[in-house]
Parts: sequence; structure tokens; C-alpha cells
Amino acid sequence: MTGRNSLLEPLLKDISACRICRDRPKYGAPLPHEPRPVCVADTGARVLVAGQAPGTRVHETGIPFNDASGNRLREWMGVDRETFYDRRRIAIVPMGFCFPGQDDRGADLPPRRECREQWHDQVFSELKNLQLLLVIGLYAHNYYLDGKASRSLTETVERWREFRHIDSRYVIYPLPHPSWRNNGWIKKHTWFEAELLPQLRADIAHALSIEN
Repeated sequence: MTGRNSLLEPLLKDISACRICRDRPKYGAPLPHEPRPVCVADTGARVLVAGQAPGTRVHETGIPFNDASGNRLREWMGVDRETFYDRRRIAIVPMGFCFPGQDDRGADLPPRRECREQWHDQVFSELKNLQLLLVIGLYAHNYYLDGKASRSLTETVERWREFRHIDSRYVIYPLPHPSWRNNGWIKKHTWFEAELLPQLRADIAHALSIEN
């Protein structure tokens, strides 16, 4: 543990022990399984990946984006696994830290609101060296885009140039989830791979090149 992480490290330990959504839920039924909070951060991180919530495989392994979606996300970002999982460079802070369970159709439920209300602002306030925020999915869009996200995810991502400089402190990119379920969306919106991703990779490379 380094001195610069003296406030963040105890916070991460508290998060790892959190059982609010199972034992003291404020919204809906208790989490039906043992919580396994997933949050990776270091005060030196230059890039923040803010997704929705862990899926089943991440819940099993405790490793964020440890699946095909993670492979695609790393391709989008232009980074390898070693860089992606170096918390001194990239923080991974989803909107909900625990797998929320599934509905009757087998789809993942929304991130638990208890988690965001209890922890999210505390973690974010300790990440003072961020240069770039990568916000994935509607829940992250609504949280990070200062109330300016469109109702439609497509419309929000289409406005990526606008959001790129919406905050003077860092570059922000709204993205869809890198799930295979969005293959059709990616094929339909050719500007995403042709225009957004090259700029995203360049901005990430620049952010990661800055020395603390």
C-alpha cells in the first residue's frame, strides 16, 4: 500500500465486505445470492472504465470483463490484458459492484441502486488523476453525462464528439456495451468503428502515456 492510496485502500476493503443489497436493501427484493463486489481502482489511474454491473462469469471469477465482452472492449480501447488489468493505469468501477441476478427471461437485472448511492461518489472522489472516462451503457451515461444523455443510447453515442469535451477535467466517451448482443447495432452504425474508435484509441494512448 502506498501513502497516496491511504484513503482509497480502506474504502476498497469496505466495498469488498459490503452486503447492503442482500442484508439491508432499499430498493426491491434482497439480492438472492452471496454478493461479490468487483471494483478495481488506484489513485494513479488515468482511465476509468464505468460499465453497468458484473455478469455471471465475472461473479464467478471476481475479475471484471473476464469474458468475450472484455475481449471486445480491450480491442475497442487498443490495450492488451496486462495494461487493462493494471489498476495503476486503468480503474474499473461499474455502476453496480455485484452481479444483480437475472429476470425470468435470463437477462441480467439492472445494477443495484444501493451500491451507487453508498459507494460510487466516494470512489470517484479519490481518483484525482483521471484523464479519460469510458462510460458504458445507459446507467453510466445517465450518471456521468451531467443529465445531458439522450433517452436513446444510440443518440447519446452518436453525440460522442459533443460529450468528448463536456467536462474540462477529462475526456468522456459514451459507449454501448461490448456484448455480442450488440453485433447488429455495430454493423448498422458504421461510424462507430470508422470514426469513434480510432479517436478513442488515440485518446486512451495519450492518457496512459502521461506520467503521474
